Amino acid sequence: MLTVTGRRETGKSFCDGMSRRNFLQIGALGGAGLTLPGLLRAEAAAGNGNSQKSVIMIYLVGGPPHQDMFDLKPNAPKEVAGPWQPIATNAPGMEICEAFPKLAQVADKLVTIRSIVGSQAGHDAIQVFNGHDPRKPKPSGGWPQFGSAVAKVQGASGEASPPFVSLCYQCTHGPYNEPGSGFLGASYSPFRPMGPTKDDMVLNGVTIERLDDRAALLKSVDQFRRDVDTSSMMRGMDTFTQQAMGLLTSSKLADALDLSKEDPRTVARYGTGDPTKFMDGNGAPRVPQSLLTARRLIEAGARVVTLNYSKWDWHGGLNAEGRANNSIFLREAEDFPIFDNCVSALVEDLHVRGLDKDCTVIVWGEFGRTPIISKQVGRDHWPRVNCALMAGGGMQTGQVIGSTDRLGGEAVSRPVTFSEVYATLYHNLGIDTKLATIDDLNGRPQYLLEEGASPLRELV
Repeated sequence: MLTVTGRRETGKSFCDGMSRRNFLQIGALGGAGLTLPGLLRAEAAAGNGNSQKSVIMIYLVGGPPHQDMFDLKPNAPKEVAGPWQPIATNAPGMEICEAFPKLAQVADKLVTIRSIVGSQAGHDAIQVFNGHDPRKPKPSGGWPQFGSAVAKVQGASGEASPPFVSLCYQCTHGPYNEPGSGFLGASYSPFRPMGPTKDDMVLNGVTIERLDDRAALLKSVDQFRRDVDTSSMMRGMDTFTQQAMGLLTSSKLADALDLSKEDPRTVARYGTGDPTKFMDGNGAPRVPQSLLTARRLIEAGARVVTLNYSKWDWHGGLNAEGRANNSIFLREAEDFPIFDNCVSALVEDLHVRGLDKDCTVIVWGEFGRTPIISKQVGRDHWPRVNCALMAGGGMQTGQVIGSTDRLGGEAVSRPVTFSEVYATLYHNLGIDTKLATIDDLNGRPQYLLEEGASPLRELV
């Protein structure tokens, strides 16, 4: 932990002369002991790029029910169709759930993929975050997640923001969590401005904005160096620690995370939720403001921002009359309108701010749901077909890719793989997955996608 002292206070110092108050903590940022200097060191090794292309990935924890959201089957038997009806959108031929009226109004800015195949059967976030099939052999250390690979290939877009930021809440149920940086190592883990890390970005009870001026902070840094040298606590700060201090004290990243600096009308448009209230004790909290924070981080220079939203592992069936008798449809009725509001707000916001050509949004979960709604478990896990929602990135939007059979259980046209979706995301960032490689722990170059998939031809 790096501590930068503020003004000295007589009688209120530690034994080494350091002030007890007004100190800035920099370090221990993120999981696994990752420090911001270490993250910056990794960026320098990768080299800084100039592209402002970016990706916001929204992980719907637990597997969203595709037949109830973007691939409804109103003419199927009641044990398949469920209680929801499809509604028309402003994109010809695209229908979505009636609980998504706001998304229907921006459907011309969306792409719905109804035919993702090759999903894993059990709960695990790994395939969502890196595009690799967890059932296949992997290099020693494991595949890095998408943001880590981008950080390695492209580095940071500038000095004020790390290339990869995670807003994902650490779930109590481990498989729902991000898989990590794999063989790239901890230095390419995401910068996590959540929980204690937020406290690292302010002075102890005194925000950076309340300092008299920047010179006062620099004077404090100089005093810190002298105190450290005198007490032999540390021989000096390396270049990357100085960069870390500069990043935090520049206020750009801290400002991006401070929603009080956003127009209150915009905050209200996205909606808010309680980050302390996890869904059913695991999963992720339903926090719409994370989508707004992601947009602000992209504007601040981040290349990839990931977040997890709510919990979608809902079970519950139908009664004898075919009506919902427990949790699944009650949860959908509660969560769908909030999801509709915040995702449509993000899509509209990107267009209003001129970010729609550069920022790609992907919304998806780890698998689909069974066509038949059983009385015992409702819609259970279904790896045979999955769905996704995409927006922005300069793509050809306003279209539906793929289709399923009359029960929504099998892809019958244009099956899409995870690798193809990831090839599209990389393409939108300006990365050619046929050429770009990253070295594994043995120094062997590895392609970003083991299948050599191409971007979705319908979109690029």
